[in-house]
Amino acid sequence: MGDQPVNIADANGMPSGARDNEDGSASARPRVLCVDDEVRVLEGLGHHLRKRYEVFSATSGEAGLELIASEGPFTVVLSDQRMPQMNGASFLGKVRRLAPDTTRMLLTGYSDIESAIAAVNEGQVFRFLTKPCPPDQLRSAFEAAEKQYRLVTAERVLLEQTLHGAVKTLTDLLALANPLAFGRAARIRQTVSDVAAALEIEERWPLEVAAMLSQLGSIALPETTAKKLYCGEDLTPEETQMVARMPSVTEALLASIPRLEVVRAILSRATSQTPSRRHRSDSKGDAQGSQVELSGALLRIAVDYDAIESKGLDPQTASDTMRGRGQVYDAKLLEFFLRTRGSATAGQEIVEIPLASLRTGMVLADDLRATNGVLLVTRGFEVTQGFLEKARNYRPGFVQEPLRVVIRASNPTKNSAP
Repeated sequence: MGDQPVNIADANGMPSGARDNEDGSASARPRVLCVDDEVRVLEGLGHHLRKRYEVFSATSGEAGLELIASEGPFTVVLSDQRMPQMNGASFLGKVRRLAPDTTRMLLTGYSDIESAIAAVNEGQVFRFLTKPCPPDQLRSAFEAAEKQYRLVTAERVLLEQTLHGAVKTLTDLLALANPLAFGRAARIRQTVSDVAAALEIEERWPLEVAAMLSQLGSIALPETTAKKLYCGEDLTPEETQMVARMPSVTEALLASIPRLEVVRAILSRATSQTPSRRHRSDSKGDAQGSQVELSGALLRIAVDYDAIESKGLDPQTASDTMRGRGQVYDAKLLEFFLRTRGSATAGQEIVEIPLASLRTGMVLADDLRATNGVLLVTRGFEVTQGFLEKARNYRPGFVQEPLRVVIRASNPTKNSAP
């Protein structure tokens, strides 16, 4: 038997559950995927599900992954456990990485309980069903899985819209109140994003948000102190104490915003004085703690590296300075960071443009200064709409032109993870 995708169809050749409306269009039904190496089982599943769902099917895990890539996303994926080449647990684990919102269920025999437990751990399945599965139980399980999918997607929409809006407001305020701090935050966010992608961290948004908010506490600094901090100048003992209080200011500002608990934990870990410790675990709770640990350690390296670079040191000297700090950082993570950062910067192209050509999202390659030498924003600043509004009010000849902006390579070079 081949492992090509099998699309359960009715007499019209349409996927099961798809029916024409009066206007000739197919009705919008939840799309589900069933994977089993026995076509007879797939036909039975389609028979029981097609009244409510648009059913796709595949006879192997590989074919199922191809369908997810070409036809996804699916609301629910149901997989048999015992299949050749790739069992259900392994398949659902890959589905979780490809389509984390999709609800995953496992179909297994009574003798496969240990495999079902493995699937719960590896694929984080929502439910597992035993063979033979009564039609009513099958339909009930799919209805529950559909509700779970809606909850998960609603949660994601909340994060993308409500939380994104709150974070954007904070960072826009930081850009207007302290462009130097915002410039550092933007550089750090891009740096940790590159490294996290190379590390193949699945959920990177908490780390990227933490990076953008890492300098929020600077709004409590006097202007002269903030300028000295972000230009790499020496601070007085009193100013050093002010800077040391920045994390507590950030925590106070973020404490009242819901759903930022992981972001706050990353920020707390990044400013902790204890040496970095990297943990790995298969349990969900420990896995989240491990990711917070890794993200916090990475953010601390990125913040410290940017501070060293701000003193005007060349990349090699900055790298050697970081290595010379002993046990402050995880040694393997630090080396991976330095390699990845070198690969990312090697793929950049610098172009010169006039101020009038500046657009939102562009990144400055050099400090932006007024013609009298006054520093306006630092290198690495990602242009915001608020800054553009401010720049439009500059009188002709106010800033040094042309401006140099970064054109980034589409994909930073990947390295072997530590």
